Amino acid sequence: MSGEQKAEAKGEQAKGKLKETAGRLTGDERLTAEGRAEQAKGDAREAKEKVKDTFKH
Repeated sequence: MSGEQKAEAKGEQAKGKLKETAGRLTGDERLTAEGRAEQAKGDAREAKEKVKDTFKH
């Protein structure tokens, strides 16, 4: 996985976690859901890059 793409995936995961936590603290269910979705997007990107790396070698 390239360093840049890995960083983007980790960044999305972290940003999503922050949104989810903020949503929980404030009772904002929409923000909590956005955070979970963003984490899932980061997870999917990371998985895609791992698959690409597997087939590269």
